[in-house]
Amino acid sequence: MELLEFEKPIAELEDELRRLLEKSDSSNIDLSNEIAAMEAKLSETRKAIYENLSPWQRVQIARHTKRPFMLDYVARAFDDFTELHGDRIVGDDHAMPGGFARIGGKRCVVVGHQKGRDLKENLKRNFGSAHPEGYRKALRLMEIANKFSLPVVALVDTPGAYPGIGAEERNIAEAIARNLREMMALEVPVVAVVLGEGGSGGALGIGVADRVIMMENAYYSVISPEGCAAILWKHRKHAPEAAEAMKIAAPDLAKLGLIDGVIEEVPGGAHHDPEAAAQALKAELLKQLEELEGVPVDELKRKRYEKFRNFGEWEG
Repeated sequence: MELLEFEKPIAELEDELRRLLEKSDSSNIDLSNEIAAMEAKLSETRKAIYENLSPWQRVQIARHTKRPFMLDYVARAFDDFTELHGDRIVGDDHAMPGGFARIGGKRCVVVGHQKGRDLKENLKRNFGSAHPEGYRKALRLMEIANKFSLPVVALVDTPGAYPGIGAEERNIAEAIARNLREMMALEVPVVAVVLGEGGSGGALGIGVADRVIMMENAYYSVISPEGCAAILWKHRKHAPEAAEAMKIAAPDLAKLGLIDGVIEEVPGGAHHDPEAAAQALKAELLKQLEELEGVPVDELKRKRYEKFRNFGEWEG
């Protein structure tokens, strides 16, 4: 598995422990004391690193190529997923799959950003950066959910909406703005979960929800740490400082009241145990949907509106 820079001390200790175990087996030597000491040191090192992750380290985990993506969670946490295609205007956007599904026996519409694991798949999925037709498709599916009184689950994982010339020509800004307006008026429960990257308007374009939840090692930000560093410090090398200053990690956003909950991951991130991550996601979604199920439509819409209007602080 691809190692992140801060994980190298753990990998080195794991290698040393492996060599001790092999030596003990092959030479029939009692190295139980040395093995026990190494296991204790490895456990302490894991705890010291994984329980004190910096925001920048969480960003690195959020971008890990082995991290579960939207369709991985759909396969593990949902049943009977039937994908729907196209925005009925331009075409289909593979960066934004969605369709009907069941979760815990409950029917719903699920939509989200999908990245790729290799170059071929990333080209198909546009690295998780949706075009205007992706956001229009997402809105079409949400309107279907609204028509049939089905809750909406939005799984966010994008560095941002696609900023290319073609996207601008097809009015990416209008597509996202329309989603923000129309999602605010949906008459069904909406739960959004930031799985990995939550980049700017590209994330918010499917993130206007009654409940916004984040995976523990996800981030949610108006700009990437590298982009912020390039503006403020004139160099990307200051990205770790930018990540710290912007408070973009899930624990910080929860403290600020900008999200409604954090889904715990196994030590080191969801890619170390995708099945456990999917089950944790499923449990949280079922909990949130159950809480929202009986809320009257007028109250649901009013609270959703107030939730986003109350963000931020100002002085009169």
